[in-house]
Parts: sequence; C-alpha cells; structure tokens
Amino acid sequence: MTSSAVSSVGKRPSGVLARRCGAAGLTLALLAAAPAAWAQASSSGAASGTAPAAGSAQQADPVVATVNGQPITLGDLQDAAASLPASARSMPKDALYPLLLQQLIDGRALVAEAQKQGLDKEPEVQRKVKAAEDQALQTALLQKDVGPQVTEEAVRAKYEKDVAGKPGEEEVHARHILVGDEATAKKIIAELKKGGDFAALSKQYSKDPGAAQQGGDLGWFKREDMVPDFAKAAFALKDGEISPDPVHTQFGWHVIQTLGHRQSPPPSFDQAKAELRQQMIQDAVKQVVAKARADAKVETFNLDGSQKRATDGAEPPPAKP
Repeated sequence: MTSSAVSSVGKRPSGVLARRCGAAGLTLALLAAAPAAWAQASSSGAASGTAPAAGSAQQADPVVATVNGQPITLGDLQDAAASLPASARSMPKDALYPLLLQQLIDGRALVAEAQKQGLDKEPEVQRKVKAAEDQALQTALLQKDVGPQVTEEAVRAKYEKDVAGKPGEEEVHARHILVGDEATAKKIIAELKKGGDFAALSKQYSKDPGAAQQGGDLGWFKREDMVPDFAKAAFALKDGEISPDPVHTQFGWHVIQTLGHRQSPPPSFDQAKAELRQQMIQDAVKQVVAKARADAKVETFNLDGSQKRATDGAEPPPAKP
C-alpha cells in the first residue's frame, strides 16, 4: 500500500494486539526515563566524605576523577552513558567516556559554585531537588517491584495464554475512488453500475494519486486501521460489492469496492512481545501504585489550601424572577 493511499484514506497506526491489549491510562515515564546523567553525577557523592584512593585496579567501582575531593567513579560514567541515545552509546568507550568525564567534572564544578553562592538554600531550588529525589525514589520502587514480573518467560507465557492459537482479526481487501464532492461520487457509481472499469475510473477521478496508480487498491487492512466511517462501509460490503452510496469522511467522498474478507493469523511471539511487555508493565505499575495509595493516608484540599466542604460542589439556587 502506498503512503499516499494511507494518508488519503486516513489509515491509523495500530499494534498487532491493539484490540486485545487496549491502552492503559497510566504513564510509564517513571520507568522509561533514565535519570539525567549530568544531574545524577553532579548530585552523587555530594554527601560523601573523602574520596577513596584513585587508580586502584582492585576497586569494584574505581574512582576516575575527583572534584573538590568528591569522587567520580566508573559507575557514574556508566550511568551517564546509559542515559544517552543508542547512537551515542554505540561509540567506543575510549572515545565516549573521556567526553562524559569532562561533562561530569563540569557538572560537579557547577554544583560546587552554586553551593558556594548559597543557591542550595533557596526554597525554589530545594523544591526542585526534592522533586528530583521523589522521582528517583518512585523510579527505583517501580523498577524493583515491576521488573521481576516482566521477564522473557512471563511475556512468553502471556503470549501463549492470550494470543497463540486465538483467531486473528478480520481483514478486508478493498479499493476506493476518492473525490471532492458527492455528485461526482454518485456519477462514478452510476458508471460502475453500467459496467465501467473501476481501475480506469480511479485513475481518471481519484484525488488519491498513490492508490489511483494501483487502480485504487488499498490492500488488506483491519477495521481500526481506517477512519470509522470508511471502515464501517468497507467491512459491511460483500466480496466484489461496490458501495451503493458515496461514503463521506473528512478526506472527501469515497466510492468503495470490497474485494475480499479474511481472518488474519495471530501475530508471532516476536511480533507481539513488545506490545505484550508494555501491557504487562502498565498492569504491574497500576498494581504497585494501587498498593501504595492504599497504604498511604491521603487528604486533599481546595486549590487555595482551605478544607473541602460537602457544599463546595453545590450549585447556587436559580435566581428568583
């Protein structure tokens, strides 16, 4: 299927398990986001004492530099590298690590200067530091409690239970002619009823040039791949049937012919595992959050800080005439 055909019909991206898995409403930012290398390395060691001796090959996490006596270790470099995009992580360590080390040294020097100026005592800075600490703790908890639940074996077990052997989604093979007004679409339908050639008419009239080059052919697609009105019409038609009336969408007026129906095979494990893993993470995160909320004492207030009252949401009585 051509890209222009996709854009004209309004084809929408969908995962192989979109209908089965759905979308969880809980963000995974806490799990996905690695701490910023600079901030992490700048703050690490701030409360430490004197740095251990540098250069010892026997150390599990050797010190590679110190700033005002505070250590920067190989682990700090590794953490910083882990937060980089994949293209940067692919650089050789002997090229990447010296660059990261200079950034971490710069960061520590900036932290020291900020502390010298007393900026760490400012309420706004302390609020941001506390927020960063809170996020780090949330991430650590979720990684600790969620990670062990989403192993390769667990994902495969879910695949076998929820996907493998289940009937695939219904698909249709259809073609269309897209025009800008209903009258032209009706004219095309009338010509087709008289025996007109669909492919030739598509090339003559269609505003979808990519599909028109293929005789209007859109290939096989699932219901959720297309905008609702187009999908509803295409799936309702019998094999070989042409829509008796033009179908209107935000892209224009469509004359649709459905060429075939089929049941798609279920996705393979390799095709499904990324989406299954995402769903399992979302479900596990929701469980961890629910437990934490249940164990916490929560009290909310009005936006001005005042106590909420039972009458806060009440509407005033209508004014008397």
